[in-house]
Amino acid sequence: MNDMSWTPLGPPQPPPMPVAFSGSRKEFFRLVARGAGLELVTVGFYRFWLVTDIRRHLWSNTQIDGDAPEYTGRGKELLIGFLVALAILVPIYLGYFLIGIEAEHAKAFASIPLVAFFYLFGQFAIYRARRYRLTRTVWRGVRFWMSGSGWVYALKAALWGLLVLATLGLALPWREAALERYKMRHSYYGDLQGSFEGRGWEFFKRGWWLWLLAPFAMYAVFLAPFVWAAFKAVEWRWWLSGIRFGGVRLESTLRRSALIGLYWKVIGWTVLLGIVFGIYALLCTLLVASMDGSSIEDFFKAESAAKSIPWLVLLGIGYLAFALAMNVVMRVYLMRDLWVRVLSTTIVHNLQAAADVTARGELANALGEGFADGLDVGGF
Repeated sequence: MNDMSWTPLGPPQPPPMPVAFSGSRKEFFRLVARGAGLELVTVGFYRFWLVTDIRRHLWSNTQIDGDAPEYTGRGKELLIGFLVALAILVPIYLGYFLIGIEAEHAKAFASIPLVAFFYLFGQFAIYRARRYRLTRTVWRGVRFWMSGSGWVYALKAALWGLLVLATLGLALPWREAALERYKMRHSYYGDLQGSFEGRGWEFFKRGWWLWLLAPFAMYAVFLAPFVWAAFKAVEWRWWLSGIRFGGVRLESTLRRSALIGLYWKVIGWTVLLGIVFGIYALLCTLLVASMDGSSIEDFFKAESAAKSIPWLVLLGIGYLAFALAMNVVMRVYLMRDLWVRVLSTTIVHNLQAAADVTARGELANALGEGFADGLDVGGF
């Protein structure tokens, strides 16, 4: 009997590589809680260093084939970018305000050009902020970087935004696909060019039923967390599965229900912290009213509350504490925990295609991130 043997065509394919996260939740909580306290002391200016520390923690604990990316950005860069952005944005606000006073007869339409301008400017800021974050991300000694035009991206986003409005949201999947293709086509890992293979139709097929539920969620508030969490899970899975860098591709198996618990936990903490703030405000009112020798009813009836500096100061401190506590909750659940859940379902295929990459690209300044922060449109 003759032995029969065969040789497989081409080299054997390496197994897919899961992405792992090694960071401690307790360590992250201490990081953001300490940062919230420093934000209170510095009247919010510490947030630039806090955001930098958060990114370093998340980046450095994300393991891909045993190696973690490094975030090289600095808080000082973000602060300078923010201040420069303010120097540009404040005169624009002021100029528009003065023009609005002169054009009082067109008051009903005066806000439309401003809204349109800042929407366009906000999209430009989002693109430039992404460029900054990519150029501050290094993996295995090679830097990510980005080319392309922020204004071209902003124009595309604006035109697609009009189409989304005209179709009552139905065109959203195609808008997201078109914008991601532009961003990824101009994203690089060394000399390895990115691309995006996700299609709008795929996104639509996965989430069309959420579009039908959205009107009901606006009236039945308890439905909103379910609809929003399911939408974000569908979006994350679709987005990750479409990312390519040369021959390297990502795949996500995130379930639609994976994020629902996180949003309900945030809602629960919001209610609890709101109750605590309400009790604090009541105690402050009782204290100040007793110092004035009046009851709570008389305190408000006589409009003493609006004129009481101690009462306003105490309420202001309580509100700041409430806002910072909410920031801690949001960062723990919707930043760290969401990051971990998404990563735990992410798989990298054909990672060896990134083994012989040549370093390229230059650092981008933090002005785009400053604009995004100033316009409150910054991502992470």
